[in-house]
Amino acid sequence: MSTPYPQAVIFDLDGVITDSAEHHFLAWQQLGQELSIPFDRQFNETLKGVNRMDSLERILSLGQANDRYSETEKTALAEKKNRYYVESIQHLTPQDVLPGIIDLLKDLRQNKIKIAMASASKNAQFVSERLEVDHYFDHIVDAATVEKSKPHPEVFLKAATAVGVAPTDCVGIEDAAAGVEAIKSAGMRAIAIGDADILNAADLVLTDTSKLSLTTLSGVFSK
Repeated sequence: MSTPYPQAVIFDLDGVITDSAEHHFLAWQQLGQELSIPFDRQFNETLKGVNRMDSLERILSLGQANDRYSETEKTALAEKKNRYYVESIQHLTPQDVLPGIIDLLKDLRQNKIKIAMASASKNAQFVSERLEVDHYFDHIVDAATVEKSKPHPEVFLKAATAVGVAPTDCVGIEDAAAGVEAIKSAGMRAIAIGDADILNAADLVLTDTSKLSLTTLSGVFSK
């Protein structure tokens, strides 16, 4: 007999729980300006869901500057970006949680559905604490604990394993094309938040998080 709900829901952080994606953009943009590699929000879309070092490589490629820096220098550049980001997110509060998310987390808890996070950010735990949502999550997997970044499915598979649920019994929620690809590659159903033209590989695309609910999850999971 099939269950009406998934046994676990795995959330991305940036753009799903909170709009910290904007803080990442501003931090990368500041570093890009320092490197004389300006870029816009359209290019920034290609960085969503991608880990720090791979994002740096993409920016350097944009400026044809990959060979200009040693690996040690690249690490230092990535750390500089992270300092900009961490400075920016110091002011996050529970009011920065996106619409509908707290109600959904409470409903998942009430229905004994496992909750995990699969984030490309090494600051996922810190951000979750600032938002005061960390206690809802059974497990948080961040970029510091995985070898391969999205669109590789590793981060979602680790999250599923951590909460003891088979990937086929999970729904992942993302706002980036790379994240949706990772969810699908993991064998899970995918809900995307954002532009349907960009995120059309998902099983369902919603314009914003306020439309997330147990009913939405059930509809996707029962397909």
